Amino acid sequence: MTDAVPPDDRRWPRSVYGVGSEPDPRFSLANERTFLAWIRTSLGFLAGGAGIAAVTTIVGRLSTELKLASLLLLLCGLVCATGAYVRWFRNERAMRTGEPLPSSPAMPLLTGVLAAVALLAIIVVGLR
Repeated sequence: MTDAVPPDDRRWPRSVYGVGSEPDPRFSLANERTFLAWIRTSLGFLAGGAGIAAVTTIVGRLSTELKLASLLLLLCGLVCATGAYVRWFRNERAMRTGEPLPSSPAMPLLTGVLAAVALLAIIVVGLR
């Protein structure tokens, strides 16, 4: 890590960039790439949820199972996008203050919800 952040630094959020020391830029860039990967995952969840709703609406009425699957995927997209920022924020701050990187509760949560959506899809396909 390098010296403390200069007082004329205008980067935002100040609660991240205004504390601690500058980490090696490679670590900050890796943290940013991880953030972007979570955002891409969020977009995938949102596209899947919207796609299920759109296709079933065109074909006929939206069944309860498909509506639930669509809503769960959309919720995963929201959690993923929000979690991406929170994770970036916490990791960047930890690197600057020399603390250990925090864990993320989003991964087990998203895995569980995605498993539930997969189970719903198996049930829907099996009943048709």
